[in-house]
Amino acid sequence: MVTRAVFLDRDGVISANVQRDGRPVAPTSMADFRILPGVEEAMRRLKELGFVLVVVTNQPDISTGRNTMATLDVMHDEMRRRLPLDEIKVCVHVDADGCHCRKPKPGMLLDAARERGIDLSRSIMIGDRWRDIEAGQAAGCLTIMIDWESNHEKSSTPHKTVRSLPEAVAYIVGHEHSEGGVS
Repeated sequence: MVTRAVFLDRDGVISANVQRDGRPVAPTSMADFRILPGVEEAMRRLKELGFVLVVVTNQPDISTGRNTMATLDVMHDEMRRRLPLDEIKVCVHVDADGCHCRKPKPGMLLDAARERGIDLSRSIMIGDRWRDIEAGQAAGCLTIMIDWESNHEKSSTPHKTVRSLPEAVAYIVGHEHSEGGVS
């Protein structure tokens, strides 16, 4: 059996962004951390379809000192408690570090694929920023962009654009049933 995955960005896809200086950014405290409406049910549906669920998230606030690993761990423990996740991969670097894992580089996806035997050509990357879409495309995945109202960022062209994770999952479910799988 082929191992397929859905790779998910965290902030803006699974959890709500917060506003800082007029920009949507990652929460830096548990008081600001909340899972978006419909995400729990959507992720359970993906699990039912047999997907491995891997969060791939850039968290440069760790390197810059705006957040701590302890706070990040508490957020991720909450996600693991509520969501059927298989893995959470985190890049704490900033662009200047030149690491292989910071999106738009596909390092986190490639590492997960190697570790879990995932067929990237049958997998999906869901994100809300150009970095997510480019990382998914570089890894050879189908890409779905969540384009929320305040997201004015333009990116490489995703395979599909939706407004929320539940809408992305509805698209995936539709393709599973109509075409025998998303690819």
